[in-house]
Amino acid sequence: MSYTTHVSGFPRVGAKRELKFTVEKYWKGELTEQDVLAMAADIRKKNRALQKAAGIDLVPVGDFSLYDHVLDTQVLLGAIPARFGFDVKNLSMKQYFELARGNKTQPALEMTKWFDTNYHYLVPEWQKDTTFQAVSANLIAQIKEAQTEGFDVKPTLVGPLSLLWLGKAKGEVFDRLDLLPKLLPAYQQLLRDLVAAGITWVQIDEPILAVDLPAKWINAFAPTYRELSDTTAKIIIGTYFGSVAEHAELLKNLPVHGVHIDCVRAPEQLPIFAQTLPENKILSAGVIDGRNVWRANLRLIHDALKPVADKLGNRLWIASSCSLLHAPQDLGVEEKLSAEIKEWLAFGVQKLEEIGTLKNALAHGLDSVAAAIAASDKAAKNRAESPLTHRAEVAARLAALPANADQRKSVFATRIAAQQAHLKLPLLPTTTIGSFPQTTEIRQARAAFKKGDLSAADYEAAMKKEIAHVVEVQEKLGIDVPVHGEAERNDMVEYFGEQLDGYTFTQFGWVQSYGSRCVKPPIIFGDVVRPNAMTVAWSSYAQSLTKRPMKGMLTGPVTMLQWSFVRNDISRADVCEQIALALNDEVLDLEKAGITVIQIDEPAIREGLPLKRADWDAYLAWAGRCFRLSSAGVQDSTQIHTHMCYSEFNDILPAIAAMDADVITIETSRSDMELLDAFVQFKYPNDIGPGVYDIHSPRVPDEAEFVHLIEKALKVIPKERLWINPDCGLKTRAWPETLAALELMVKVTRQFRAKLA
Repeated sequence: MSYTTHVSGFPRVGAKRELKFTVEKYWKGELTEQDVLAMAADIRKKNRALQKAAGIDLVPVGDFSLYDHVLDTQVLLGAIPARFGFDVKNLSMKQYFELARGNKTQPALEMTKWFDTNYHYLVPEWQKDTTFQAVSANLIAQIKEAQTEGFDVKPTLVGPLSLLWLGKAKGEVFDRLDLLPKLLPAYQQLLRDLVAAGITWVQIDEPILAVDLPAKWINAFAPTYRELSDTTAKIIIGTYFGSVAEHAELLKNLPVHGVHIDCVRAPEQLPIFAQTLPENKILSAGVIDGRNVWRANLRLIHDALKPVADKLGNRLWIASSCSLLHAPQDLGVEEKLSAEIKEWLAFGVQKLEEIGTLKNALAHGLDSVAAAIAASDKAAKNRAESPLTHRAEVAARLAALPANADQRKSVFATRIAAQQAHLKLPLLPTTTIGSFPQTTEIRQARAAFKKGDLSAADYEAAMKKEIAHVVEVQEKLGIDVPVHGEAERNDMVEYFGEQLDGYTFTQFGWVQSYGSRCVKPPIIFGDVVRPNAMTVAWSSYAQSLTKRPMKGMLTGPVTMLQWSFVRNDISRADVCEQIALALNDEVLDLEKAGITVIQIDEPAIREGLPLKRADWDAYLAWAGRCFRLSSAGVQDSTQIHTHMCYSEFNDILPAIAAMDADVITIETSRSDMELLDAFVQFKYPNDIGPGVYDIHSPRVPDEAEFVHLIEKALKVIPKERLWINPDCGLKTRAWPETLAALELMVKVTRQFRAKLA
């Protein structure tokens, strides 16, 4: 019996982050468009070779992107925003990147999280008169590229209903589904173009089936796929990130040729679909985890698949749960990981091999892959029994926590009075979110220190020099609550994880966050403990340089959890609580050192929200408790801030308020303060700093834009509760644009202060 293997996507940044470095040099004018295209072709070629070596039968096409696959889909369907004035059929590379990053006249497309992952996609802008057309030349070229090398390929597309759902209606109010009759002909033409190019199978992903959809959206699936079946393409509809078992009857009856389901997030749905799927459809079982780094227990997966394989025969396909975009590329290049922990892990290349092993095990029996199964068994046993994973003192501390351990000493009204008396801040206080530009010199010093080419004393001197510069800049600008700039930090999660027990790190485990931005998530393998202070010395030094209140900067427990690869042998809530207690040790030490404004960033609070509303309350309860635990025990006069970016949390504002931060700063500028609409109905009780400067674009807003955004904020937020700040940290920006933007921000704020005084 033969079982087809496939994946819907593979890491696209390159083994050595070639994507990042090449496109960034192109943006600087150091490389040409042809250089970028050559790099992209080379990455795709190497990715195909890796899949072939692992025995993957259908290689995806359309999973590679120079910036974002949702942006690519907008281009593919001729649906880029009209405000840019670009001809989508003749879109240049420069114009493509301007859609993603903005230009002198137009802000970039809004960016937000891809479901509950840490990947960011560019949000489509839908107008009532948006038009669509198939613009398939680039995708066809990639297909021909793979076919020339002899590969059987399967294009992967974002489905029409998910594309509409993921976008936002702009201009006059209308229903996004009203665009469907105009969109479907473009998809039909695209499918015909693919068939003409020699394609048999096409995967159309509809991940929105895993969320709570309104009835009218669910009802749109049958007519939509009837329209798309009017081609000779064989469609497999892809779902992931949760169970779609409630839609089993719908999917069974759709005029498609197969269904892909996520059997890692929702293993319970495998037997349901195996029983209900009709004999003319294939079932793609996503049994290898596309979102985490733990080695699969191949014997257990084989045993779960065996009865399905016996029933379906070659109608069973074997796959990763979702695109491997969310996993690092190759464990084989890691040289510094502990051998014991390395045995427990699998990255993209190894996950391909696991898929191939399962195929052979089902086709020829476990004995045919005995060595691979034995290695999997050994790794599972060693991990379960390892003393590295559990620490008795952590369990004892958690068990001893009183019921009210997460509560501040006083209510906000009492605290804010104490803070105002202590901090003496003006109306509309200004601050930034934490980081300042990380220059080449900073990165070179950090790299030299890690390699041993720079002594600890010289590294400390280099970082202190940068901190002094950042503090001096803020003094001159007149920033009311300055920060030290985070020069010493490589990444807001990695920096802390490196100093906590229970974490380990890779050398090359990069994953794409957005565009050229890559992150190297830590791996939480065991109980979390803070052995020593992590930020106190840097913040104390910065405070010694100014009389203004220096803001200490920490990454919150939920974000430390979400932006790591998390152990899967205990609950995520338990892991998060361990991190919260470790951070609380740091908060109390900062306060003792005289740092009385402390920001605990939680940009990932919304992304951690389960896709199904029925699971929200439980998550929000433990996530909120963990945040409060991290700041518990401080004095009323110590002001706790938190920051959230890309968080469309209108629907969870009560839970955000229950976190009880004294000040919350939020990303709002790119959406023109759209998020603040929710604050009209929900009267947020504490202080708020809506972002007035989009730091994810190199453009500098003009004075009128700052005025416009602050005016909008004042219509919703009482002046006594309003802070003025950028959307997010300034790490990725250059100094000239940073200084220009912050100077305008402070200037306009002072103008408003004078009016409001």
